[in-house]
Amino acid sequence: MYKARERYSMLSSGRTQFLDTAVECSELTLPYLVRQDDDARGKKTLLQPYQSVGAKAVVTLAAKLMLAILPPQTAFFKLQVRDDKLGETLDPMMRSELDLSFSKIERLIMDYIAASSDRVVVHQALKHLIVSGNALVFMGKDGLKHYPLNRYVVERDGNGNVIEILTKELVSRKVLGIAPPPNEKPNGEYGATEDDAEVYTCVKMDESSGSWRWHQEVDGMILEGSQSTAPKNASPWLVLRFNTVDGEDYGRGRVEEFIGDLRSLEGLSQALVEGASVASKVVFLVSPSATTKPGTLAKAGNGAIIQGRPEDVGVVQVGKTADFATAANLAATIERRILEAFLVMNIRNAERVTAEEVRLTQLELEQSLGGLFSLLTVEFLVPYLNRTLLILQRSNQIPRLPKDVVRPKIVAGINSLGRGQDNESLTRFIGTVAQTLGPEALMKFINPTEAIKRLAAAQGIDVLNLVRTPEELEQRKQMMMQDKTNMSLVDQAGQLAGTPVMDPDKNPQLADQAAAVLQNISPPPQE
Repeated sequence: MYKARERYSMLSSGRTQFLDTAVECSELTLPYLVRQDDDARGKKTLLQPYQSVGAKAVVTLAAKLMLAILPPQTAFFKLQVRDDKLGETLDPMMRSELDLSFSKIERLIMDYIAASSDRVVVHQALKHLIVSGNALVFMGKDGLKHYPLNRYVVERDGNGNVIEILTKELVSRKVLGIAPPPNEKPNGEYGATEDDAEVYTCVKMDESSGSWRWHQEVDGMILEGSQSTAPKNASPWLVLRFNTVDGEDYGRGRVEEFIGDLRSLEGLSQALVEGASVASKVVFLVSPSATTKPGTLAKAGNGAIIQGRPEDVGVVQVGKTADFATAANLAATIERRILEAFLVMNIRNAERVTAEEVRLTQLELEQSLGGLFSLLTVEFLVPYLNRTLLILQRSNQIPRLPKDVVRPKIVAGINSLGRGQDNESLTRFIGTVAQTLGPEALMKFINPTEAIKRLAAAQGIDVLNLVRTPEELEQRKQMMMQDKTNMSLVDQAGQLAGTPVMDPDKNPQLADQAAAVLQNISPPPQE
């Protein structure tokens, strides 16, 4: 049985090539994102690229991915009842009522996510995914925590499923309350000092119990109280990849796909910047046989008059204008190609982002990035949602949902129809029925109450005290019928009272009957 440090060192050899590539991609885009182990504490000065196109491309693509994965105005998932359970355990007529209840639960979950710092950590993880292709997110009690590629190793099985994770952190021994072991000096790796302790977290899948187990080690000893477990489908450890390659434990980033263009653009930008600096330098040459003294020329002010001949004084010129133009044109072509690859060209400047624009952004990302949402759905959205549901159910913030009846459905990207598309489809269907068959058929075949409930559920609107219930509609119908009956009796009594037959002196019996009718009319009820 290997200890954590030995196991981490063994698995680090398989991560070396991925980490080296990630560091190079980071140097061409955002140098602070990924570093080597010995540079993690800022011991080494970061290299500054000569161009900012890579940084702009990464930040813009990360923002678009963030908008598509966790939309700010709508839920990225949808709770729904399994169709095969409607006829067995649930009445199909309860479908709309359940959708409204699920809509409330979805709003509670999204409010919980909005109140936390999850979006900040997810945005940072997305930038790492774009640059290095790998990111590790831990969903703890205090929120999300992100681990870059240089702080964890992972092992997967033949199907790409994670079976082991090890993380490495430096924590002050004063915080842990642990003294350094005797006769042992820090090896200097990862920027370690005598006051720092290397904390290793070992996460493994226990096939016998079907759950995840993890603990933390320091100096080869397990920290007290660090052991914990989690269900298999609700693990707090999310190992993310941007692109997958069969047989590889780590992913490939978007920057690596275009690293050739970024290298070329970096070299051309450096040449143009240095060449422009040389070309902008002004140096005057004075002929050795000229009567004009260099000192006199250097001290002459603007507009001064000195003795001399123009042909005695010259200016050094680089004469590389055509070469600079060629380099600049090539750099502009490469820059345009990079910006198109990272979806930087189509940016709309607006104060608010509509749900339709979120859907179009998701569609654009799905088409341009070749099924990225399929991978992010499996490795991030589904585990993230399952873990969030587990936390909220354990804290009794939302009711427990039966797993065999209720199934969450991810609606980010083009995996399925979202609520906005449900609303659009329902509205189009009702409009088509009205235009094709006429308003009479619409009133005959469409249930207005059910249509209103489904529209409210599709838009995520709470209908409590907003839409009348069937009981309220029946009560209102009876009240309107009573008012109509009373008005009819009043009109009849008035007409009878105006006829000669109703004269009390001539027909006292009929007059008494009319008076009795008027007394029996009840006043219209107050709503």
